[in-house]
Amino acid sequence: MKRIIGILLLLSLVLQACNWFKETPETGLVLAGHFNNKLYKAFDTAAYNQVFTLHFDANKKDLSNPNTIGSFYQNREFSPEFITHHYVNGDLDTLINYISRSRQHGFNPEYFGYQRLLQLKETLDANGFQTIAEAYPVLADLEIQAAESLVKYYSLVYFGSLNPQKLLSRYYITVKRPDSAGLIKVLSTPDLASFLKEIQPVSDQYLAFQKELIKVQSVKGAEEKLKTILVNMERLRWKLPERGEEYVEVNIPDFSLTWFKDQDTLSHMKVCVGKKREDSYQEKLKTFVKTGNLDDKPKNHETPVLYSKLNSIQVNPIWNIPVSIAQSEIYYQALRDPYYLSNNNIRVYQKGKLVADPDTIQWNSYSRAKLPFQFKQGSGVGNALGKFKFIFDNGSSIYLHDTNNRSAFNQNNRAISHGCVRVEKPLEFAALLVKNKVQYDQLRMEVNLPPLDTTKMKVYQKKQLKKLDTVNSFVLKPAWFGTKKAIPLYINYVTAWWQNGKLQQRADVYGQDETLYIKLKRFL
Repeated sequence: MKRIIGILLLLSLVLQACNWFKETPETGLVLAGHFNNKLYKAFDTAAYNQVFTLHFDANKKDLSNPNTIGSFYQNREFSPEFITHHYVNGDLDTLINYISRSRQHGFNPEYFGYQRLLQLKETLDANGFQTIAEAYPVLADLEIQAAESLVKYYSLVYFGSLNPQKLLSRYYITVKRPDSAGLIKVLSTPDLASFLKEIQPVSDQYLAFQKELIKVQSVKGAEEKLKTILVNMERLRWKLPERGEEYVEVNIPDFSLTWFKDQDTLSHMKVCVGKKREDSYQEKLKTFVKTGNLDDKPKNHETPVLYSKLNSIQVNPIWNIPVSIAQSEIYYQALRDPYYLSNNNIRVYQKGKLVADPDTIQWNSYSRAKLPFQFKQGSGVGNALGKFKFIFDNGSSIYLHDTNNRSAFNQNNRAISHGCVRVEKPLEFAALLVKNKVQYDQLRMEVNLPPLDTTKMKVYQKKQLKKLDTVNSFVLKPAWFGTKKAIPLYINYVTAWWQNGKLQQRADVYGQDETLYIKLKRFL
């Protein structure tokens, strides 16, 4: 009997020893050391994981990126990364501090869960738990909220709160947006304080807007200016393709084109852009979809926002008249005046073949919705594209070009075209594009201008005589010139910017500011 009792006593001591020597997980050790509180040595990973999973599932529907955040923690076996790393080293305080100052970017701190994050941290700071089980819900909620706050702050400050491609019908620049791989990398960052500093916008334009924002936020009756500032700060946050050291930018609201190189301005000129689309466009479009009647089709000639590269010049261009213009304008002109086409050097094609005498076409026999003809305006005087067409790849059949209507550049509102961009100084623009002086002289001679190199005057005179040759009926044809290199082109839409220390503002000609501001409100 004594032997049995001895064995049982020994077994009891062994079992107690197992508990005595049970290893405390890293989370418990870190927190016990940080708070100087032995309570955390009782941290049970399995018990905590169960609480974390329950709380994550309960909050999942309110998270901005639940799948990404969930994947991050699953791959780390639900380890409280923010607590063991960023909380104990003070980086979480840095995140809270940045969020508290998010109004400098125009954002409401509460969009990032500022008060909840602060309250959870203060609860943990108080170190007042009586049992380790009481700590699990706070640790789990703080972990989840910190991850959510960081993901939101990073996404909005670094990439912008809106995706213009989803909001603006003719925005064709691919902007970089946050993705799951990038967010996982953000959540894994070892130095959160340095990371938060690195993602702050630092351009001179953005910093100037921030200073102005602080002033305007406290001024009554400055709502319109505030809206303009907030929208253009948002545009500056969008991650656009790299401009490089040399590029051309067309700003639609400013009706201008600027050629930049190494932060210097090589050329600046006026432009004409596409007309604003009709009022109530969406409602009219729904009617057209139902009826299919061209009379119900609303007009939208707005110039798209896009990025491309200028690659060639067509001198004395041919204008391939778009179907929309043929249906809405050319058809009616020819119907009223049978000689309109020949008088305006417009050739008519049917099934790819030239119609010999378009003046005899009985236009009232054809439906303008199903015109079997194509129209091309020949090179020369009267061509709507003028003497120069500047070409770049795009899916909208948009290009920069000269014009035969020079008076349009005297107008204040130059949103008057069918969508293409008319440039005020096409020869100056061409001079910057071509490869060398020899090519520039060749280009000049094509448009009846003498070469700058006087040794080429005989060549020029010979070309002029050939054009005056009435016997052989000289026909002017397009000439093509390559560019010195592919020059990046931005057709942009910016309604406010800083220039020489002063805020420049332009009218919101296409209403894009209003569209963006309506969506921005949820973050303000």
